[in-house]
Amino acid sequence: MFRRLSRWAIVALAIAGLSGCGSGRPAASTSAGGAKEVTVFAAASLTATFTQLGRSFEAAHPGTTVTFNFGSSATLAQQIIQGAPADVFAAASPATMKTVTDASQASSPVTFARNKLEIAVPEDNPARVDELRDLTGSTVKVALCAEQVPCGAAAVKALHAAGLKVTPVTLEQDVKATLTKVELGEVDAALVYRTDVIASAGKVTGIAFPEADQAINDYPIATLSKAPAGDLARRFVDLVTSRQGRDVLTRAGFGAP
Repeated sequence: MFRRLSRWAIVALAIAGLSGCGSGRPAASTSAGGAKEVTVFAAASLTATFTQLGRSFEAAHPGTTVTFNFGSSATLAQQIIQGAPADVFAAASPATMKTVTDASQASSPVTFARNKLEIAVPEDNPARVDELRDLTGSTVKVALCAEQVPCGAAAVKALHAAGLKVTPVTLEQDVKATLTKVELGEVDAALVYRTDVIASAGKVTGIAFPEADQAINDYPIATLSKAPAGDLARRFVDLVTSRQGRDVLTRAGFGAP
């Protein structure tokens, strides 16, 4: 069964990866009992879809475990560059993937999906937000992703296209954390991906806005150069880019590349 890495497990993997580089030995591609394992680092916005695809992959490859590390693309990229053992990287923007390819940790990434922003508000919409301009109100509490992560960079681009300045009350490190602020009622609105709004149906309402079309994020995926389980990694990438993978992504609200 697939599993996710905790923060401490990620730190341990990074240390193990750096040690492995020093010894010249690749990390093991099998877990206890000989079961094969593939480790996938993926943007937080891919949590639901990749979890589903992970189950499908395990079903098609008996004895294989898919381990996920979901989080900010920028953070994941740095973990990979610093030596954390991983087989696949799926980022929420070409810019974050470029940091990995520039470090010779991956090559030939493939764009497999696209995503765009919506305004997320609580179900009762207490601030009566109807459009992007409403986020500039002095009494409206807004959450944004930090600018260095893809959802934050997209928000900056969309707001610039609209000629608007928004002062957020919080800057979060990934889109899931940003959306959680809305779900908990800690803010009146947030700019998050359309797919995250869909995944949180019943907890938040999404409001589309035209400038989102000028800040669409392409999602690239690549097998990592030092992948401990290179063959499984390539097969997982093949699943994501297949018709089956595209169907899963489309149902979640992602656009085709």
